[in-house]
Amino acid sequence: MMMESNKLILVDKEDREIGTMNKMEAHRKGLLHRAFSVLLFNDNGELLLQKRAANKYHSGGLWTNTCCSHPMPGESIAIAAKRRLMEEMGIDMSPEYVYKFIYRTDLDHNLIEHELDHVFKGTYNGIPDINPLEVESWKYVSIPDLREDMRKSPQCYTVWFRIIMEEVFEENTYQISG
Repeated sequence: MMMESNKLILVDKEDREIGTMNKMEAHRKGLLHRAFSVLLFNDNGELLLQKRAANKYHSGGLWTNTCCSHPMPGESIAIAAKRRLMEEMGIDMSPEYVYKFIYRTDLDHNLIEHELDHVFKGTYNGIPDINPLEVESWKYVSIPDLREDMRKSPQCYTVWFRIIMEEVFEENTYQISG
């Protein structure tokens, strides 16, 4: 099956596929679609963040989790996560699935993000080889320092990443939970 990179997989609330649509059209209409977010931690428990390239079609210049994107039609979510880690961060690994959640929010450029987001995690201790078309910068940060910065400057972070940090991490243990 040929995969199409500009198409999103539309899903219902139970994550059943109901069709495909052009990425920009789906974001203009705010239709629920499949997505994923990857969080990679080093052995010190620091999270690898990326700053999205300024020219991204939404949320450009904001800090977010290690990698995030959409699977292409005909592509499994796990393969998509591995593929995009390589395309965005130059990291060749297969992260582990943790859980999924649905959110809907208005974005810049009159777009609406309505995603069923599959969250993956993994361990990585290296230096990413970022794709400058996708990623402007990167850094490892401790969870306590990240939480503090997100409290002070929430507007510097993507909406989905703020949700993950609020809902997935247990406040006192800094462990990702499913």
